[in-house]
Amino acid sequence: MKLDRVFFYTGIPEASDDPLWHQFWVGKLAIMGRRAVHIFSRPLRYRNVSMKLPDGRIHSHLVGQEKGVDIRIALDIVRLAHQQVYDVALVFSQDQDLSEVAEEIRTIGREQNRWIKIERSVYDACIDPTDYRPRKPRGDER
Repeated sequence: MKLDRVFFYTGIPEASDDPLWHQFWVGKLAIMGRRAVHIFSRPLRYRNVSMKLPDGRIHSHLVGQEKGVDIRIALDIVRLAHQQVYDVALVFSQDQDLSEVAEEIRTIGREQNRWIKIERSVYDACIDPTDYRPRKPRGDER
């Protein structure tokens, strides 16, 4: 089995909202782009979330959310399956909504009389252990 293409989808905080994670994603995506990864990114959108604290007070804070990223993943997976571009689709996601895409892919595979699968060695080879956060200068132990 040969890895032919890699697609990566993410939401990215603006530098003014979160400089550390913005820099992390800018660095990671730059390296991935140089490695011929197909990248789809969008700025995070923020909304206020309120929660009740144990003492009864209400605390509100901003939460960043990806908007349009999951639908782009789903559309690409289904489109490329219909085009028979891949035999293996490997999806890393924390979103359970994409489980519906897996069922659609199984249906497409049956319609095309082929098996779309993944082998453990290919899965393991896709994990990137690199820490892309900016390094602290020596002596800066804050």
